[in-house]
Amino acid sequence: MFEESQQGAVTVIKGDVPLTSEHVQEATKALEKCFDAGVPMAVFDLERVPLLDSAGLELLLNAEEKFDQHGGALRIGGANRLCLEALEVTGVADHLEIFDEVTEAVRSFLR
Repeated sequence: MFEESQQGAVTVIKGDVPLTSEHVQEATKALEKCFDAGVPMAVFDLERVPLLDSAGLELLLNAEEKFDQHGGALRIGGANRLCLEALEVTGVADHLEIFDEVTEAVRSFLR
């Protein structure tokens, strides 16, 4: 399940299920809600997401591109070791801003 919360103008999307083809549609809906408030600024919290597959990685890449096209940004925060390895090994990490902590990722929008 993926839930959204607000920290100022930044949406934080938190999940507790694998970001895999089985759950991509649910995560996509959470990301799409970020566009309702204007310029989309979001942090995808991967702390409790146990793993990512190719569908999840593709979702994050496509979402970052869409956010960028709309003048916003998608950042990753709190990625656990397995998710971080998946992001790095596949090269997806080269296209996303990744922070150790969700609070750091949220604060990065203030720069």
